[in-house]
Amino acid sequence: MKVTVVGAGAVGASCAEYIAMKNFASEVVILDIKENFAEGKAMDLMQTASLNSFDTKIIGSTNDYKKTVDSEIAVITSGIPRKPGMTREELIGINAGIVKSVAEQLLKFSPEVILIIVSNPMDTMTYLTHTVTGLPKNRIIGMGGALDSARFKYRISEALACPISDVDGMVIGGHSDKGMIPLTRLATRNSVRVSEFLSEDRLLKVLNDTKVGGATLTSMLGTSAWYAPGAAVSSLVHAIACDQKKIFPCSSFLDGEYGLSDLCIGVPVVLGRNGIEEIVEVDLTKKELLSLKESADAVKKTNDLLLELSI
Repeated sequence: MKVTVVGAGAVGASCAEYIAMKNFASEVVILDIKENFAEGKAMDLMQTASLNSFDTKIIGSTNDYKKTVDSEIAVITSGIPRKPGMTREELIGINAGIVKSVAEQLLKFSPEVILIIVSNPMDTMTYLTHTVTGLPKNRIIGMGGALDSARFKYRISEALACPISDVDGMVIGGHSDKGMIPLTRLATRNSVRVSEFLSEDRLLKVLNDTKVGGATLTSMLGTSAWYAPGAAVSSLVHAIACDQKKIFPCSSFLDGEYGLSDLCIGVPVVLGRNGIEEIVEVDLTKKELLSLKESADAVKKTNDLLLELSI
């Protein structure tokens, strides 16, 4: 199993580290446009191998896509990160051109590769990758919902003062502060609905804290978060590489599912060796479906900016 991570910044490096530590990949290639940056990150990570007991080989390269040949999974983290006060949508002008070029280069050397998109605005970058590559929809996956759901479970465990391993919950919709939909109605602690333990007001706070999870960290750190995004990506890669058939909410191209078409947005999917093996249609309430439609409308407005930019 060969995995490529494009972008050696904090998210890309964390992703490569977590993949290596799980020890399921034979090789991880890290690419970056900055001279010797990916090489340095790879060397630093390889020097942890004996300490962290992994045998995965990590290779760094300055923009040499030949090193990525025959990659089975590739992660695109390239682009500028958010700064305090920025929305994910404001990044579209710069990041769209980067993601387009990266996807084309990856496919040149690995025509069967499965692509995982991390670059923001993530749903629109996932949609862009569909339009410029023409790949089947099972092979293009947006990371957002997996990260948002991890943040949701963190907030639930915080509110319950319980181990996070007790908690299950899912976030669907667009990967944006206003667009994401934490499904508080379906969240559970050891199969018991969280609503049995928490008041409506406390659940509402959990919901709102989840929706601004990325912005909260950006304001604290001065840039986008990296540990949780890297872990989220590594979990998706692991599920695909090891054919785990796990369900994650991911940004997926919809063609009638949930009554939506011609966009990528977060919905639960089964991940296995072929990438997205099934889109799971959860029985949503009318209110939840309306929220999903409103989120989809916002994503489509951002997608429309791609036409204005002629990308």
